[in-house]
Amino acid sequence: MNLRRRFLTAVCLVPALLAFNAWSAGLQWLDIPAEGPAPALRGAVWYPCAQAGTAVRLGPSLTLEVARDCPVNAKALPLVIVSHGSGGSFAGHHDTAQYLADHGFVVAAISHPGDHFQDRGRQGELSIFGTRAMDMRRLLDFMLQRWSGHDALDAKRVGLFGFSRGGTTGLILSGASADLRMARRLCQQFPDAPLCDPAQAVDTAPAMPPADARIRAAVIADPFPLFSHQALQQVAIPIQLWASTQGGDGVDPQDAMQIREGLPAQLVEFHEVPAGHFAFLAPCQGNAPRAPLCMDPPSFDRTQFHQRLNAQVLAFFRRHLTSQ
Repeated sequence: MNLRRRFLTAVCLVPALLAFNAWSAGLQWLDIPAEGPAPALRGAVWYPCAQAGTAVRLGPSLTLEVARDCPVNAKALPLVIVSHGSGGSFAGHHDTAQYLADHGFVVAAISHPGDHFQDRGRQGELSIFGTRAMDMRRLLDFMLQRWSGHDALDAKRVGLFGFSRGGTTGLILSGASADLRMARRLCQQFPDAPLCDPAQAVDTAPAMPPADARIRAAVIADPFPLFSHQALQQVAIPIQLWASTQGGDGVDPQDAMQIREGLPAQLVEFHEVPAGHFAFLAPCQGNAPRAPLCMDPPSFDRTQFHQRLNAQVLAFFRRHLTSQ
């Protein structure tokens, strides 16, 4: 490369380096208004920021080092939306969100109404799978059109991260039509599970929302299995699929393997984790490790695992969320 080309390359890289080497992740609260019968959505947005962070408390056992309401100055940023598991919250994968933001991504997460830790009123309704997908559509609409920093986003570089029921949500939005009759398998193992009464009564699969073509790649961790082989073959975007070897919370270790076999082979990047279902949640802080969600096998270090998980998620989105 001659000197002139080296100079031009260096000049072109400077803005990108400034944009993607943040001091700390910025953080804004999300409050998306209700739309007719659809309830309000609340959560947070993490994004690149060139300011130092301060301690922000999200709960009795969760403190983040972030820059509250830092200005959004970069352009053409990729966006990742996050769907949590049943009974979880927008903060369940805060470490992954912050890691992506530190490396140039905007990450938006909401707590699904009726299926989060403070509101489980619809946890046992089969229709929650459809409304969860619609929640994510509304989140994506808001981020691309009405969020205060929407001009900084590249609408052609959108990804999704989904865990457990959120993984099922992600597969639905990626093109796989869910068959809610398949929830009966869960009821054979866990007859007292919230979904079991309505699941037994389902004779035909209620219609699910169609794929969202704006989503170009998805990371799916330990999804709840509601898909036939034929339905999974309809997925047409790259999928990074993660599976725990011990399962839990209604997810069998074989579920992700069956989903892996059903998805188009050329689209799947597969990873297996020697731990239980909840290992995909962010490492716990303070006194929280006594909680069941924080318990892992003695030989498993969740903090070390998340260092690998976050790096792999970043690499995957960098490969597939390229400018079109």
